[in-house]
Amino acid sequence: MTRRAANTRSERRVKGSRAKGSIESYSISAKHYDAAYAVKQDLVDLPFYLDLAKRYGGPVLEITCGTGRVLLPIARQGIAIDGVDNSLPMLRVLKSHIENEPPQIRRRITLHNGDMRDFRLRKKYPLVIIPFRPLQHMHTIPDQLKALTTAAFHLRESGLLVFDVFYPNFVLIATGIGQENLDLEWQAGNDLVVRRYFRKESVDKVHQNFSFTFIFRTYQGDKLVREEFEPFMLSYYTYPHLKVLFLLAGLEPVAAYGSFAKTPLDNTADQMIFLLRRGGPPGPHW
Repeated sequence: MTRRAANTRSERRVKGSRAKGSIESYSISAKHYDAAYAVKQDLVDLPFYLDLAKRYGGPVLEITCGTGRVLLPIARQGIAIDGVDNSLPMLRVLKSHIENEPPQIRRRITLHNGDMRDFRLRKKYPLVIIPFRPLQHMHTIPDQLKALTTAAFHLRESGLLVFDVFYPNFVLIATGIGQENLDLEWQAGNDLVVRRYFRKESVDKVHQNFSFTFIFRTYQGDKLVREEFEPFMLSYYTYPHLKVLFLLAGLEPVAAYGSFAKTPLDNTADQMIFLLRRGGPPGPHW
């Protein structure tokens, strides 16, 4: 297959599975995403997910695949993988990366534009992964349950669902509202530096979420040449909250970890990482 044919095939796949809810979310973050997270030293999840993909084999389904930070390394290991995302800017960046991969890697990748709450593919998978906290972008119990139910729908009989969220630090969540903090910094060309600032806007303790803004400032020397703003909201979960969602979605935990080094999920944890299988029938929906 020629490179152009493979690229056209990839484009057809994305457009052919475009969701009604496809959106231009992450329009600013998408163009900075790869450079920003390449310098994030505490982002250590990739070996964990790569090991799972090697053990379970393909095809793998990654829900909210973004720009391919996890998807591409899995495909480079010889494993077929499908990626789903509702952000068209993120998928455009990922497609540009795929075009630069060798043909044998491009053939292992299929992309779909879809919402993690309601997309349905005509395939079941031995491994479904949701890396780097996309479930924290689900802000209501119905949406959280829909996302987990969708993931469970795509599992084979003995398939495994794996995802992570952060372990909430309630003191940290409640403090620093309105303050700008330098979060990440990276080079953007020979004479440009981008600094990403984090500004927390509000906290809702009742509904367990907080709103914040990423501010991207591009400097040439000491001169500010560009300033971009992108607002977000993240939910945070307690362990009992997640256990109830698993019950309602018909999922049973196989293992739970407090870090990507597979330390126990206890009071020292900074992550909540779950491995789940389909269990009994789902409970009544909200």
